Amino acid sequence: MLKKYFIFGLMAFYYPLKGQIPDSSSFQKRKLNKTEIELTLSYYHQNGNHSAVTGGIGTEKLNVYAPHLKIAHQNKLNTFALQIGMDVISSASTDNIDHEISSASLVDTHFQFDGSYQRKLKKTDLTLGIATGVAMESDYLALPVSASIQYVEPSKMRTYQIGFSGSFDDLRWGRLKRDVGHPVKLVYPVELRYKDWFDTYRRNTYALDAGFTQVLSKKMILGVFPGFIYQKGILATPFHRVYFNDNSERVENLPKQRFKFPLGIKLNSFLGKRFILKSEYSFYIDNFGVVGNAIEAEGAVKISPLITVSSFFRFYHQSASKYFAPYKEHSPTETFYTCDYDLSRFNNYKAGVDLKFSPMGKLQKKLSFDHILFRYAFFYRSDHMQMHMISMDLNISYDYPGRKNK
Repeated sequence: MLKKYFIFGLMAFYYPLKGQIPDSSSFQKRKLNKTEIELTLSYYHQNGNHSAVTGGIGTEKLNVYAPHLKIAHQNKLNTFALQIGMDVISSASTDNIDHEISSASLVDTHFQFDGSYQRKLKKTDLTLGIATGVAMESDYLALPVSASIQYVEPSKMRTYQIGFSGSFDDLRWGRLKRDVGHPVKLVYPVELRYKDWFDTYRRNTYALDAGFTQVLSKKMILGVFPGFIYQKGILATPFHRVYFNDNSERVENLPKQRFKFPLGIKLNSFLGKRFILKSEYSFYIDNFGVVGNAIEAEGAVKISPLITVSSFFRFYHQSASKYFAPYKEHSPTETFYTCDYDLSRFNNYKAGVDLKFSPMGKLQKKLSFDHILFRYAFFYRSDHMQMHMISMDLNISYDYPGRKNK
């Protein structure tokens, strides 16, 4: 299953600042190879009272412990990257699937492995990329693939990029349970297991992302990032309950196709030598009737050669899906219905602070301690859901000379 704590990051389309502004210095005749290691440790806590597992009422308490490791190697033309992560999830809401507190559904583990490769074509400003991986939980298996192409104009003033990705998901339960060990069937609420509510256990997602960045001046960059997402298959969550106004009960049901249209517009400004301001407007619309608008600002100040402090704030407003209604407000005559407050009307607020320490010099002749970053973020949704996240990011790299250009 896709966990709730990923939802608020879905509309973020980041593009690189470094390297977008033309450098008047001469190009090096000798290219450095670089291996970079990044370790991220994070803790996430969520609480609320609108769990879709229990029909839009009840606890949404969730705790996640997440270590992630990324290793990337870059030379003159090629970049290879491997990423592995594990999320240990303790969820009081999913524990209510079977009404047994502290049952097997209380704790789950999410595993993820990704590999990617990028190649810059010789004598061109064109970069091609491919990626694939696997993500797995006890009731979820995803096989993603993607391909991308990026072109930088010779002037370095404009960048164009386009990417296509697909994810092929299997929502059957059992593959990580010791007493099962393989996918068996969809998981329904315990009292609704008298029949199969869905005739498929697959969900496919296809996404097309585009991007355009323009250097407006030496201190300002504009980026526009439109996208299109198509989903097909089981889009409802099989263990979400819906209680109707006649006191009957069913499993959540949503259409088997969904079209999403996100758009991000970013403006990054360098205000003096020590201050960077990032601003963003995001728009989202889909055929479920959801319309979203977001504004975000982040300011970073380099208070010393070693320390950078930044803070950020994001406001997001969303209209309700035409298929959403609160607890016991759906009519039994409706075809599609959900009590999932992720599809409700709400305002969302996110704020936080980063502290980045970048030591000067190297640990050894070729080994560098690039930075250590601490981040705290607070989320609040207008239905009184609250979320806290604390994370630490450690980055080290190993540099060594490549071959001389002939």
